[in-house]
Amino acid sequence: MNVRRVITGQDADGHSVFVSDEEVPGDRYDLFPGWEFHPLWGTDAPAVVPSVPALDAGAAYFPGPGAVRFSFSTVPPQTTLPPGDLDIESAAAEVEAGMPGLLAHMEADDPGMHTTDTIDLEVILSGEVILELDGGVERILRPGDTVVQTGVRHRWRNAGTEPCVMAIFMLGAERLTG
Repeated sequence: MNVRRVITGQDADGHSVFVSDEEVPGDRYDLFPGWEFHPLWGTDAPAVVPSVPALDAGAAYFPGPGAVRFSFSTVPPQTTLPPGDLDIESAAAEVEAGMPGLLAHMEADDPGMHTTDTIDLEVILSGEVILELDGGVERILRPGDTVVQTGVRHRWRNAGTEPCVMAIFMLGAERLTG
């Protein structure tokens, strides 16, 4: 999928300007066959305006408290299989290099299930996807549907035949205990 990112800002005189206008290629990983990730914007510091914050290479995939991530994700049909000769260790290292910390949130004994300390605002742009929560409770989501995830355990699954594209805004949060 082609994704164009336009970023605005201000010049030295305080006038609004286009800071950048570029295509953002999708990241693909053998460990997640058919998935495509477009990291679009984020900051690990509290946001201020006007500014054009950019994440440093190697920033954590999931934002910490007060941090923000904005991305697109393409969820392939669940029939999409990894290459037969997949080297799991190499594939995991590739994911860790590109999306630091992602795999640490994934449950080894329940593939795809994960929990993060984030508020996730998600919009389905095309296709269909199933959002599964604890106990196998599910909702089918279609274009225009939105989800507000509040740090709960979940997984995404595409039971259809077409990829699903989602816009995802993640806000780092503090987890309350007790």
